Amino acid sequence: MRAKSLRTWLEYLQKTDRLAVIDKEVSLQFEVAALTKKLDGIKATYFTKVEDYDISVVSGICSTREQFAEALETDQYELLSQFSAAVSSPAECRLVKKEEAPVKENIILDDIDLNSFPIPVHHEKDSGKYITAGLFIVRDPLTRKQNVSIHRLQVSGKDRLGVLLLPRHTYHLFKQAEEAGRPLECAIAIGVDPVTLLASQASTPFGVDELEIASALLKEPLEVVRCETVDIDVPAYAEIVLEGKILPEIREPEGPFGEFPKYYGPRDDKEAVQITGITHRNHPIFYTIVPAGYEHLLLGGIPREASLIQTVRQTVPSIKAVHMSLGGTCRYHAIISIKKRNEGEGKNAIIAALANSFDIKHVVVVDEEVDIFNMEEVEWAIATRFQAETDLVVINGTQGSKLDPSTDNGFGSKMGFDCTVPIKSEPMRYKRIHIPGYEELNIHDFINKNSSGLLDQHMENKR
Repeated sequence: MRAKSLRTWLEYLQKTDRLAVIDKEVSLQFEVAALTKKLDGIKATYFTKVEDYDISVVSGICSTREQFAEALETDQYELLSQFSAAVSSPAECRLVKKEEAPVKENIILDDIDLNSFPIPVHHEKDSGKYITAGLFIVRDPLTRKQNVSIHRLQVSGKDRLGVLLLPRHTYHLFKQAEEAGRPLECAIAIGVDPVTLLASQASTPFGVDELEIASALLKEPLEVVRCETVDIDVPAYAEIVLEGKILPEIREPEGPFGEFPKYYGPRDDKEAVQITGITHRNHPIFYTIVPAGYEHLLLGGIPREASLIQTVRQTVPSIKAVHMSLGGTCRYHAIISIKKRNEGEGKNAIIAALANSFDIKHVVVVDEEVDIFNMEEVEWAIATRFQAETDLVVINGTQGSKLDPSTDNGFGSKMGFDCTVPIKSEPMRYKRIHIPGYEELNIHDFINKNSSGLLDQHMENKR
C-alpha cells in the first residue's frame, strides 16, 4: 500500500520523481518554507540537513488533487465519492501493542523539550515556531469516541504550546472539561500518511472518529496505539506523538500567524497545552505544512467539497461536481456544475451552497459542460452567461470567516452567480463553437520530426 505510512508515501513519491531531496544545510527560519513554496505543486521537499538538528524535515507531500487521489488509489474524478462513502461508513481501527508500534521506539517522559525537534518559522511576522501538520486528537469521556483535527500550535515553552481552537468539536469537548474544572487530554500526531491526514479534515456530525474514516479510506483497519500519559489512541506509524493536556482557565498570548487566506491571524490570548510525554520513531521525520501553500489549501478544500456536494444534492439532485478553487483559498469560492432541468435550480444551488459553510463567500453555478476545474472556462461562463440584473444573488448581514480581512470580524455579505443557460433559450444562442475532429487530432502526427532548419529553408525559397 503506497500510503501505509508517511515513509511508504515518500518512497512512492521518490519512485515517481516527485520528491526533491535537499542535502544542502538549510535554516528553519524561513528557508525551509521558502524552498518548499518554490516547488509547491511540483515536488515534495525533503531536507536532510537542517541547521543544528540531525532530524530530517519534509513538506509538500500532497500538493495536487491528483496526489491525494493517488494516495487513495483512485483518480480525481472518483476522489469525492470515495471520500464521501468513507465519511458515511467509518470502519473500526485496530489497537496494537506497544511492541508493534514504530512510534513507540523512543519514549520520553522526563526532561521534555519541544526544541529538540526542527520546528520551522514559516512567515515573516509569525510569532515564532509553529507545528502546522499535527493531528490534534481528543476523546469524549462519555462515548469514548475520539475527535481529530488540525490546529496551529505555537511553541511557547519547552513543554508548552499555544493552540487556536475554533468553535467546533474539539472546542466543545474542552469547554465541557473546563466547566467541570479539569483539563482535556490530547495527543498530537506528527508525520502520518496522507490518507489519515485527509480524513482528519472530514466534515462530520459530532461523535464521529476521523481515524475510523481513515480506516474506511484505507480499506483496512488503521493501526493505532494507546499513549503513555493520556487515554488517547494515535496512529501507530506516526513519526512523532506529543502527549498533553489542554489546561482549564488558562489563556496565553498566541499569534500572529500566517493563515490560509494569505494574511496573518492576529495575536490574542488562546488556550494552552501542557506536554506530558513524547514518543517517536527511530530517526524521526518532522513533517510541516507551509500555510497557504497548495498542500494546506487542498487539505482543507477536498473534504469541504465532499460535504458541499452532499448538501447541494439535497436541493438540486442533478448536481454533477463541485470545486473549491485555489484562488478562493479552497474556502471562500465554490464552483458548482449542474444538469439544469428546471428554471431556478441555479439559484437554489447557490442558496444551498452558502448554507453549507459560513466560510463560503462567493458561489458560481454553471451548466455541466463547463469544466469547473478550468478557471478560464468558469470565467468565460460568467462573461457570457450572466447578467447581474437577473442572475445575481446577494445576501447581506451574514456570518463569514473571521480570517477574511474584508469582513467586520466575520460579519459581511455573500454573493452567487447563476451562469446557467435558460432552458427555453434559442437553440443557437448559446451553442458553443466547435471544430470537427479537434479532440481526436494528434498534432504530433502532423509535425515534421526533422523540422530543424526547414522553416528557414522554406522562407528562403519563397524570397
